[in-house]
Amino acid sequence: MSDAYHELARSFARMAALGEAGGMLNWDAQVMMPSGGAEARSEQLAALDVTAHEMLTDARAGELLDRAEADSAGLDGWQRANLAEMRRQWQHAHAVPSALVEALTRATRRCEMVWREAKPDSDFARVKPYLSEVLRLVREQATAKGEALGLSPYDALLDQFEPGMRAARVSEVFDDLAAFLPGFLDDVLRHQAAGPVPERPQGPFPQAKQEALAAQLMHTLGLEAANSRLDTSSHPFTGGAPEDIRITARWDESDFTTGVMAVIHETGHALYERGLPDAWRRQPVGEARGMALHESQALLAEMQVSRGEHFLRHAAPVMRDALGGSGSAWEPDNLHRLATRVEPGYIRVDADEVTYPAHVILRYRLETALISGDMPLDELPGAWNAGMRELLGITPPEDRLGCLQDIHWFDGGWGYFPTYTLGAIAGAQLYRAACTAEPGIPSYLERGDVSPLLSWLRENVHQLGASLSTDEILRRATGRGFDVEAFKGHLRERYLAP
Repeated sequence: MSDAYHELARSFARMAALGEAGGMLNWDAQVMMPSGGAEARSEQLAALDVTAHEMLTDARAGELLDRAEADSAGLDGWQRANLAEMRRQWQHAHAVPSALVEALTRATRRCEMVWREAKPDSDFARVKPYLSEVLRLVREQATAKGEALGLSPYDALLDQFEPGMRAARVSEVFDDLAAFLPGFLDDVLRHQAAGPVPERPQGPFPQAKQEALAAQLMHTLGLEAANSRLDTSSHPFTGGAPEDIRITARWDESDFTTGVMAVIHETGHALYERGLPDAWRRQPVGEARGMALHESQALLAEMQVSRGEHFLRHAAPVMRDALGGSGSAWEPDNLHRLATRVEPGYIRVDADEVTYPAHVILRYRLETALISGDMPLDELPGAWNAGMRELLGITPPEDRLGCLQDIHWFDGGWGYFPTYTLGAIAGAQLYRAACTAEPGIPSYLERGDVSPLLSWLRENVHQLGASLSTDEILRRATGRGFDVEAFKGHLRERYLAP
């Protein structure tokens, strides 16, 4: 390889290590840090972000990229893909001045800490000034990136999380689903009403027992105990590094499924990180392709596997024994009916597979309106409630169940929400393709053995890193890109079959 490429690879490895350090500090802020440490932590994270940003935007980095690209004939396919990802990251970073990076990091850290305190009290007014500042800075960032990349401001934000995806394609997919879901939801609710009502296991379920059960299921799904830990936070997330995975959840002692399903979702994220190609560790091409694929792995674990009848035949007695349950409510068939029960609710992370896309469509519509300036921030709570009525026929009684429920906007994650439903579509496609290629997967899941499924995902998704586009990875694995009709077919088969 050329000297320029070699120097770039070393520099990107150092930047990746700084990013991991920042991730650990962020994990600590959400799990263990006392509230009085918020300002100091904001300064620490800002310093790391600015240091990495200045390394990437230094004139030397641009010169090295030019030289490496001119001499790319001597690189192999993975190295050329790595160089292309380096250029993409450079373009994103070079568009934004360091002062803005620092200001945005500080603003999001402060806003996120205030959100944590305001959410339980449904106090949107308390966090609104901080969110207003985050939104102002995000708009500035989006405009700068859009001008540099030749994209609209929102497309520039979306491209950070799902490279190559554009709002026009998202809107096409979401408009299709928004037209499909209300009638389909009515059909599902009628279908459910004609069948037996599932019994709900009766608590209380002590948090310590839930945590032990969740940790056991994490390891059953393939996440090694030596490389992971489980903690509590205001909002479930996966952080850390591939060798040191940090998963968090929140717990409800009256309903164990809230925390356990969140952990299974996050375990899907963690397994993707653990499966990325070791040979390209801390290089751009060795990272996850994008958040749509990341969410596909999380939702595949949560929706396709853990809510499926096959895995529940293994998991039902495990859950019963871990939580001290007894009786017919703990039978696999009943838990399957409960896991696939469809009921419109206020909380996205607790939503069933049918109503989940509506939650995401609402957030997408709201954040595009906020970024464009078509909707003032003052109108967010009311617009949220109106959207819930339109899409799901329910109105949140307070903002902690509405616009305050998710961390993303308060933490600066604008442009992220579409990847959830894109991920749901891709997850359903990938699971079907895996079972077609390896027909024994369901019977293995009944025994609590995920190794055939995980091996297929490793080969067809995880090990490819960012060497191909999301669309190329999906086409290689399933024969199609994002396929809305295939997702609808999956929903019909699972929720309307006799």
